[in-house]
Amino acid sequence: MTAVAMPSPVRIGLSRGALELKAFFREREAVVFSLGMPVILLLIFGTIFKGQVGHTGVDFRQYFAAGIIASGIMSTTFVSLGVAIAQERDDGTLKRLYGTPMPKAAYFIGKTIAALVLSTLETVLLFALGHLLFGLKPPSTPERWLTFAWVFVGGVTVCTLLGIAISSVPRSGRSAAAVLNVPYLVLQFISGVYFTFGDLPSGVQQAGALFPLKWISQGLRSALLPDTLLAAEPAHTWEHGRTALVLAAWGVAGLVLCLTTFRWKRRRDG
Repeated sequence: MTAVAMPSPVRIGLSRGALELKAFFREREAVVFSLGMPVILLLIFGTIFKGQVGHTGVDFRQYFAAGIIASGIMSTTFVSLGVAIAQERDDGTLKRLYGTPMPKAAYFIGKTIAALVLSTLETVLLFALGHLLFGLKPPSTPERWLTFAWVFVGGVTVCTLLGIAISSVPRSGRSAAAVLNVPYLVLQFISGVYFTFGDLPSGVQQAGALFPLKWISQGLRSALLPDTLLAAEPAHTWEHGRTALVLAAWGVAGLVLCLTTFRWKRRRDG
């Protein structure tokens, strides 16, 4: 009798990615919160904020729009992914998947694909609104497009790994949204999303610089906004090298945390 070969983990992961996206769009609450919340914040604060960033000639609403794009990446990865995995662990989905012949890597490939697609969709949506409402322009040179690409991919990768890792922190699926939204909200305020980063107190700047959202926001600003804005940046340079190092360090840390803390079962299941 000829043995039937199992599909590769990548192929199964692609199928799971499509399944994850279908399940996501069927949950209206998840769609509104993950994709809609950054859009709502962009519209609300965009109508409130006025003026320029210092004497740079850059409209603060464009500065804010770039930060909201970074925040949207974190929303569709760190928050949404962490909450979804915590809920799947709580309702026994992960336990059932663990007992199937499916390669474990396929589950994470599927989650990563879904996170990348949703982050891309969120970014396109936020940029389109930023362009129509506030005059936010796309990268003006190939170098800026390259910067946008690696910051986007690096940000999605880091936040996805951290979302998978932090999914083990909530004690139940019901508490996951509250637990994960606390760091997300705090990081937005200390990372230069709602306020010009250079105007924050020095202690807040130092705290924000420890986390990836600050560097994702700064990297996207460097790709989308003119160099006149450098006058308002604390280092007066875009610090691309440091941005890459910080994202790489958080990527390694997130991978280690995923490998050492991820659980397929609830705590009470042993």
